[in-house]
Amino acid sequence: MQLPAQAAKEDPQVPQTLDAAAVRTWCSLALDALGRDREEIDAINVYPVADGDTGTNLYLTVESAARAVEAVFDAHATGTSVPDLPDTVRAMAHGALIGARGNSGTILAQLLRGMAEVLGEDRADRGDGADGAARGGGDHLARALHRAAQLAREAVAHPVEGTILTVASAAADAAARTRPTADGAAGDGVAYGDGAAVHAAYAGARVALAATPGQLAVLGRAGVVDAGGRGLLAVLAALVEAVTGDAPSPVAPGARPHELPAVVESCDADDSPAGPAFEVIYLLETDEPGIARLRRRLDALGDSLVVVGGDGLWNVHVHVDDAGAAVEAGVEAGRPYRIRITHFGAAAGHQRERAQRAVVAVVPGEGLAGLCAEAGATTVLARPGEPPASGELVDAIRRAHAHEVVLLPNDAELRHTAAAAAEQARAEGIRVALIPTRAAVQGIAALAVHEPGRRFDEDVVAMTSAAGATRYAELAVAERQSWTMAGICQAGDLLGLIDGDVAVIGTELAATAETVLDRMLSAGGELVTLVVGQDVPDTLAERLERYVRDGHLAVDTVVYRGGHQSAPLLIGVE
Repeated sequence: MQLPAQAAKEDPQVPQTLDAAAVRTWCSLALDALGRDREEIDAINVYPVADGDTGTNLYLTVESAARAVEAVFDAHATGTSVPDLPDTVRAMAHGALIGARGNSGTILAQLLRGMAEVLGEDRADRGDGADGAARGGGDHLARALHRAAQLAREAVAHPVEGTILTVASAAADAAARTRPTADGAAGDGVAYGDGAAVHAAYAGARVALAATPGQLAVLGRAGVVDAGGRGLLAVLAALVEAVTGDAPSPVAPGARPHELPAVVESCDADDSPAGPAFEVIYLLETDEPGIARLRRRLDALGDSLVVVGGDGLWNVHVHVDDAGAAVEAGVEAGRPYRIRITHFGAAAGHQRERAQRAVVAVVPGEGLAGLCAEAGATTVLARPGEPPASGELVDAIRRAHAHEVVLLPNDAELRHTAAAAAEQARAEGIRVALIPTRAAVQGIAALAVHEPGRRFDEDVVAMTSAAGATRYAELAVAERQSWTMAGICQAGDLLGLIDGDVAVIGTELAATAETVLDRMLSAGGELVTLVVGQDVPDTLAERLERYVRDGHLAVDTVVYRGGHQSAPLLIGVE
């Protein structure tokens, strides 16, 4: 994404102001910096899980923040006014929240939220000018950095020193030390303003980053600084340039910015290589009591728990062995969506190298997301009525971290979106095969025959063949009266769609499903797959299993709970 870089090259001794235009520039410069350093930051990612994606996650988080800021400016493009600082920083924080990726990206989103709380204060309360620029100068920005560090620590269930949290706290403390003394003189001997505050914050963060290998033993053993802290340093460097026009000297992502004493093995964190198998991330709509219950539940299920946000919308991140339980906890607390489940696999706990092959699957419910993740697939949840965009699919392909990726869209309507995502990933050097699965049950059949040890082409052919040999059906509720291939349906009727066409119109779920099964099995079949929705009782699945067993002795049946999905029942026949 191309964003304008507007940092003016001004005298660094002259206090500059963080206004709306500077925030826009900050986002642009931070995105450019993370884009340049992304792969190198990924390479030093060893904590909390060595999954090699911290740089990518931070880039995607800032990209979402930058888009939100651009939307604010676009809304003012036709008029004479410009966005003010509060609107801009709130947009930045909200964009980061909804687009946060990974442990470090989620914490960065909370850091931006903390800054927005202070920078977005009412102008009348802090004596701002009409242009929205803060007259509080560097003191205002120092308070913003302090609030950011405070909120970020509160969001992490078990804060660990030697991480991005340490770097953020050091930046805030350094900025605070530049505040004017009692007689009004600036603490660092120069005129005090936002420029002095951001210079001090960056310098403090740089020193703190250098010390991280001595605080966290896993970093010391690997001989690297903390990847999340290194990414935050890039973001702070962009802030310095946006406010003052000065670009701090670059730091090699894997290097220590200053000379260090011998690494001290004094880590209180658990550096055991064993760890949970899955990373689970989702957005959640709920209230404060719901979040309090969720924190307790997820803290008991796994580790690396980070919950950020507020005002009814939260971003939840946790590492667990039971991905389904983590999602179910979100369902109990509120309404989760944009659920992403990543399987760490054998790479958890040590430097993750790019896998040879992976599968990315779009699934219609959180139940299937857990099922596919346990089978080793990287999943993208298709929220009812809101199919994933190509960018989400590209993100999933990147998260799969493999040289070769098999993409299963599992929806006929996603074929163009999936094709665009595959092309973009190929441009990034990833070999992608798109299998045009039209339903989730076809994707399940393809995943069942997936063998990473085979040649790529042979694996793709086998998966394509399995998907193609699977007829699919779904039961849906008619929204209005309309003509169908099976006759006229009324609003509220049950529609049995086979291979995408309405074949049965009914009024009762079980009877309609039995008719659909008869139609599908009349042409033969060996295995029936039933994916039942969240509100469908277990008795329905049991009845349909008996129906198939009694009427088709040589046909097996397997049942999966799909969770919240658009159709109450999905059927596959192989």
